[in-house]
Amino acid sequence: MSLDAAPVTAPALARFKAEGRKIVTVTAYDYPFARLFDQVGVDVLLVGDSLGMVVQGQETPLPVTLDEMIYHARMVARAARRALVVMDLPFGAAQISPEQTMAAAVRAMQESGCGAVKLEGGAVMAETIAFLTARGIPVVAHVGLTPQSVRAFGGFKVQGRGAAASQRVLDDALAVAQAGASAIVLEGIPAALGARITAEAGCPTIGIGAGAQCDGQVLVMHDLLGLYDGVRPKFVKQYLNGGQLVSNAITQFADEVRSGAFPSAEHAFKGE
Repeated sequence: MSLDAAPVTAPALARFKAEGRKIVTVTAYDYPFARLFDQVGVDVLLVGDSLGMVVQGQETPLPVTLDEMIYHARMVARAARRALVVMDLPFGAAQISPEQTMAAAVRAMQESGCGAVKLEGGAVMAETIAFLTARGIPVVAHVGLTPQSVRAFGGFKVQGRGAAASQRVLDDALAVAQAGASAIVLEGIPAALGARITAEAGCPTIGIGAGAQCDGQVLVMHDLLGLYDGVRPKFVKQYLNGGQLVSNAITQFADEVRSGAFPSAEHAFKGE
């Protein structure tokens, strides 16, 4: 399927869903990788607070600040020519009031140049999502396994198993869709539940461990490229052993420096 030349916008995601076109989403945190992903046609670049783990080396995303998110989103937005840049609102930026969330979202869009913000939570966040969308802020919602609630969940655990839990996740998804979310990230839920939400919610769904029936898929770039040696969830597919490739390159560089093979004459400047 050929790609549209026009930049992807939040409203365009609904058109992709209507056309049956899968939405390709990858996380990005800096200019070089964002530029590469944008050039090959990734639809959405998600600046996730997952950077706390894969970039900063934290155990969870909870320590990430709004200033840090804006810093990384600014680099990604600078690289994007076609992809929609979505920035996570980190823990603490959306939990107090719609007004507080609006202030954080305004900072995100003004200071980073992102095209939408993402916030975690279901029915409890519906009022906030409606508040933001009514004021011109596109919002991507996130239900199921929401990493900012890792302490409440007791770890990174699959959500929505069993009739009651499944209904709670479904209700959360329908609530944020009704509130005006441009899309919903569905994380760590049974595939059948992901399919049901995709059929009933109306707005596009982007799955990460939510089955193949979602309207799109997202992976963390460090997982996809094999650059993160932390916990690898079942839903991750590693497309490249990037860590080994980088190690091999650095080892070769070190060997050549120590042996005197680098720099050679071709890497040196000549005098007059």
